[in-house]
Amino acid sequence: MTFAAILSASRTSGDSSAGLRATLHFAGQTVVEYQARQAARAGADRIFILVNVIAPAISQAVDRLSADGIAVALVRDMVALVRDMPRDADSLLVADGAIIAQSHFDAIAGAEGDALLVTDDSRASAPFERIDAGQRWAGLARVSPDLLFGTLDMIGDWDLALTLVRGAVQKGVRRITVPQDDLLEGRVALVEGQQQADLVAQSVLSKASRSGRTRGGIEHYLFGPIARFVGPTLMRSQVPALQVRIASMMIGAIALVPIELDWPIIGFCLLLFALLLSEVSDRLDELALRSPPSGWVAFITPFFALLGLAIAGGSITATYLALMLAILLVADRWHRTNGARAWMIFTPGSALLLLLAALLGGGMAWMLDLVMICAICSAGAIILMRRG
Repeated sequence: MTFAAILSASRTSGDSSAGLRATLHFAGQTVVEYQARQAARAGADRIFILVNVIAPAISQAVDRLSADGIAVALVRDMVALVRDMPRDADSLLVADGAIIAQSHFDAIAGAEGDALLVTDDSRASAPFERIDAGQRWAGLARVSPDLLFGTLDMIGDWDLALTLVRGAVQKGVRRITVPQDDLLEGRVALVEGQQQADLVAQSVLSKASRSGRTRGGIEHYLFGPIARFVGPTLMRSQVPALQVRIASMMIGAIALVPIELDWPIIGFCLLLFALLLSEVSDRLDELALRSPPSGWVAFITPFFALLGLAIAGGSITATYLALMLAILLVADRWHRTNGARAWMIFTPGSALLLLLAALLGGGMAWMLDLVMICAICSAGAIILMRRG
C-alpha cells in the first residue's frame, strides 16, 4: 500500500534564529533532503514539506530530489495541504530535525494502521516531545487519512505534527519503542544545531560504512573496503560525489597518454586509481541515500580502463579481452550476475592488476592469455549460475 510523507521544515536551529533545523548540513545534503530520501526509500510515493518561508536551501533541496525522480512539493499553509494530500493513503510524519535510522523508517512504513515511534523517558530522550508520564515521541509516526484530515479540519494555527501525535496518543495507536542504545549511539536523534548534526552524522555514517552493495573482483576485495573507509571522512568534509566521479573520469583519460607513449606501468597505475575514485564516488552516493548511476555515466571511467588495456596489449587478443570485460562490467553493474560470488566475477580492475603485475615482472603477452581465460571462465560461471 502506498503512502505519503509529511516533513516539517519551519523550526529555527540553535545556531542562528535565521537558520532552520531542516537546512542544517547532514551527509552531504540538508537534513530535510536526507529525511525525504529516507521516506522515499521506505516506500513513500509523494513527499510534502511544510514550510513557513521557502528558504533557498530548501528550494535547492527540492530541485535535487526532483532530479532524482522523487515526487516532492512545498506546502506553506493547511489549505494547500488539505487540497493536495491523498485521501486514500496513510501518511508518514517526520519531526522537524529528526534523524532516524532507516530500519525504523521501514518498520513504521510496514506497520498496519496508525503507529508511533516512541522512546522511554530518560536523559538521552530529553530533546523529544513528551507524550505521557513514561514515554516521548521519537520523531516518526504513521497516521491514517481519518486522523490526518480530522486534525486538519480543526487545527487552526496549531503545530500539525504535535497535534497529530497527541491525537494518535488519545486514539491509543500502536507504539513501537526505540531501544535506548539507538539514542545513545545517535541512530535516533533530534538535531538542533550544526555541531550536533555533525556528531550524529559521524555515528550514522560510521555504521553505514560497514555495509554496502556487493561487487565483483578487485572492486569487492580491495576498492570496496578502501571506499568504505574513506567515504565517511569525505562525506563529513562535504566532498561531493560528483566531483570525485569527474576526477576519476579525468584521471582515466589522462592515463591513456603514458600508455600511448609506451609507458604502460604508469598508465595502468593511473587507471587503477581512477577506478578506485569511481568506487569512492559510488560509496558517497550510497551514504547520501542516492542511487549510484547505472547509465552511461557509470561506464565512462571503466571505458577508459578497457581502452587503455586494448591499446597497451596492441593485439587482437587484447581487443577481444576488452570486449569480454565490457560485457562482464555491465552484468556486474546492473546486478545481473545470477548470484555469482564476488571471486567469480572478473572485472576491468582485476584484469589491470594482473597485467600490471606481469609488466612489473618483465612480460605481458602470456598474461593476456591468462586474463582472457579468466574472463571466459567468469562469463561461463555467470551463465551456468542462472536459475531457470
